[in-house]
Amino acid sequence: MSTRALLPATERALLHRLAAEQAEARVPALVGGVIRDSELVWFGGRGTIAGAAPTADTQYRIGSITKTFVAVEVMRLRDEGKVDLSDPLERHVPGTSIGDRTVAQLLAHTSGLPAESPGEWWERTPGMSWTGLADALGPEPRQRREGWHFHYSNLGFATLGELISRIRGVSWIEAIRAEILDPLGLARTTPMPEKPHADGWAVHPWADVLLPEPAHDHVAMAPAGQLWSTITDLGRWAAFLGGDTGDVLHPDTLEEMRSPSTTHGADAEAGFGLGIQLRHEQGRILAGHGGSMPGFLAFVLADPQERTGVAVLANATTGLSGELSVDLLRIVTEREPRIADEWAPQPDIDPELLELAGPWYWGPSPYVLRLRAGRWLDLAPLGRGSRASRFRPEADGTWTGLDGYYSGETLRVVRRPDGTVSHLDLATFIFTRTPYDAAAAIPGDVDPDGWRAGHH
Repeated sequence: MSTRALLPATERALLHRLAAEQAEARVPALVGGVIRDSELVWFGGRGTIAGAAPTADTQYRIGSITKTFVAVEVMRLRDEGKVDLSDPLERHVPGTSIGDRTVAQLLAHTSGLPAESPGEWWERTPGMSWTGLADALGPEPRQRREGWHFHYSNLGFATLGELISRIRGVSWIEAIRAEILDPLGLARTTPMPEKPHADGWAVHPWADVLLPEPAHDHVAMAPAGQLWSTITDLGRWAAFLGGDTGDVLHPDTLEEMRSPSTTHGADAEAGFGLGIQLRHEQGRILAGHGGSMPGFLAFVLADPQERTGVAVLANATTGLSGELSVDLLRIVTEREPRIADEWAPQPDIDPELLELAGPWYWGPSPYVLRLRAGRWLDLAPLGRGSRASRFRPEADGTWTGLDGYYSGETLRVVRRPDGTVSHLDLATFIFTRTPYDAAAAIPGDVDPDGWRAGHH
């Protein structure tokens, strides 16, 4: 446990919220943890497992949180140049009826694939091999037009697990263990339960009695929800999703995964990036994932801005509120907001870069360009407007948009023959030092009579 303990009043509020959930949802054993600055600063547990209180080292099944590990491994392959997000599945996993779906569509749940695999209820039955699953897909397992709508698909992540296996030459779980779990120290995150672990239960809706739930190896469908983990391990994973990626993934890639690509139907408060669920909360975007399997419910959620995260694990099939993890985060943020990092001037600055700082105009719209450490740039509108983006420096002297409207777009500085800055070229938009600068190469030209009063 970290020495950075929370205040007693905060800890009591967290425990109160956890205890109320366990009692009202009738969960046999519920545990929760709070992470701040990558350290576990609070753990709470209610209920019993085999007559004893659960601990931060007790394993629970985490269900679809498994997908976040699969997604990170796919993005590692992308960063290594082995996969492109626009690649069709057929390029890496040939011979299926879904080979036209792209890697990005599978990650973002926009592939149009069904939510579940064909055959029996896969979450409650032993799994089949990839060959068996591919053969069972049929000629055209299409729920919706691919690329157009969000439709959550466990089947889609099963195919991503097979993609990992084909490229790495080992099973998806072996690849994840070697490249993600072991480097991050997640020794208690495993494909099958290892003691001490919770048993999965269904709670009768109208009586306080329990029914044991099955737990199988789902083989080809395993990448959709196989893993078991603990509060300690999931806390580290919450820190990862919040930005502490270590040497496992470049922070820029994680930012890309956390950029919204779709919303969940009419719910503008929820969305999806690349393998990561997103939620808008009080002006911030929270990143994580939920998980459910027979007998288990789980949530992991990170607030990158506050560098805070939570993990919640329960051994019940239904009943747990999805708001619990958000409420735990909110309690910490409201009662103990993170102290801002001390400001300090940058140790050095490129004079040519300093020349770019300050106001710019996209037509008549004012923007401001700010310099950040490591030659990064922020471009944001002044006053009204939503086209704010951060830009990462590239080796060729350009910048690439990392988020917002200009995500993935290239920013170029255009200079005059004497070396002074003429304008910024951003995805063909021209930004000038004055509104519609007549001396800049603005498409369509600028009216030679310039600005005038009144209406003409």
